[in-house]
Amino acid sequence: MALATPAPRVLADFATRTVITQIALVVGGAAFVGIAAQIAIPLPFTPVPLTLQTFAVLLTGAALGSLRGVLALTVYALAGVAGVPWFSQGSSGFGGASFGYILGFVLAAYIVGRLAERGASTTVLRTAGLMVVGNVVIYAIGVAWLKVSLDATWATAVSLGLTPFLIGDALKIALAAGLLPLSWKGLEKLRADSTKSR
Repeated sequence: MALATPAPRVLADFATRTVITQIALVVGGAAFVGIAAQIAIPLPFTPVPLTLQTFAVLLTGAALGSLRGVLALTVYALAGVAGVPWFSQGSSGFGGASFGYILGFVLAAYIVGRLAERGASTTVLRTAGLMVVGNVVIYAIGVAWLKVSLDATWATAVSLGLTPFLIGDALKIALAAGLLPLSWKGLEKLRADSTKSR
């Protein structure tokens, strides 16, 4: 039985509103982040690898919305802690220098999801702003964890956990800023065509 279908606030709202579909979206979001985490380039000067994880996290939050986004990233984090090898480079378990980023993913998914629910993923500029906010949240928690876990200074933690990733993040933000609004346009057109054919 389908649930009520209000006007879509995020991309996932275009999907059928059944319990099974919602579970599939959450599990799919977690798996998407897990797969993206395997596209990794270790950097010799930092314990934090360069991955597509943050890109996947922010897309997941923006596409699923706050509740489903948090659930997806919570599933990702808990399954990884329990031993599923889908953290970066096939790792799993609790702790490590980069575990703070995983904690940041959950909060970022919520904040990005909430902003997306208010229309922040429908235009290029708003989507770019949304992605910047999400990255700031991830780095705030990830760099703080890195500082404590390495017993490093703030300057060292920033140089190891933030600075090397800024160019890559700018490219990911540009990609998302094009992808999300384009997806909205495509799904809105499909919805309009579907309504006309009834």
